[in-house]
Amino acid sequence: MIKKFVMLLLMVPVTSWAVEPDCFPQEMIPDNLFPNIKLETSMGDIVVELNRMRAPASVNNFLRYVLEGEYDGTIFHRVMPGFVVQGGGYTKDMEEKTLHAPVCNESGNGLKNETGTIAMARFTDPHSATRQFYFNMNDNSSLDPNARSWGYTVFGEVVSGMEVLEAISEVKTGFSEDLNAEDVPLQPVLLIHATVTE
Repeated sequence: MIKKFVMLLLMVPVTSWAVEPDCFPQEMIPDNLFPNIKLETSMGDIVVELNRMRAPASVNNFLRYVLEGEYDGTIFHRVMPGFVVQGGGYTKDMEEKTLHAPVCNESGNGLKNETGTIAMARFTDPHSATRQFYFNMNDNSSLDPNARSWGYTVFGEVVSGMEVLEAISEVKTGFSEDLNAEDVPLQPVLLIHATVTE
């Protein structure tokens, strides 16, 4: 399962790998170490608390996309029950959204890929995360860093709406010719609007 996860977790053009990772994205909402983000989806609302103390680059990167309205109208394009719910990169027409430079990997920050956390999706290149994110629907220790490999950066956790994520994780999925990928919801699950609430 982990091999499949690494190959499909983030589907972006190979050309983006050559971009130098940004370890210090512009600071967004600097006075708030733990900003809350409400994700209004077609199946209900999810609120996440971000952790700037542990993952400053990833949080600033995520906030940038939120404040630019770049997550509005995107879909959850990869759903695997008991594993992950992933989104943030495509419109409902399967068109790829604009990317900023990738951010540096912060997976060694002490935060684990545990149930209800939000983390950055990426290619096998450890510093290739851009805009796609995923929610852990289980304790996925295989995605944490170890002595031989980088992990996937956790940068926050769900504070409300876990039942919405559970419902999303149970939708019917199949193969998408547009994305050339499995585990794509047959009926689009939309991220309608993302806002900073506090």
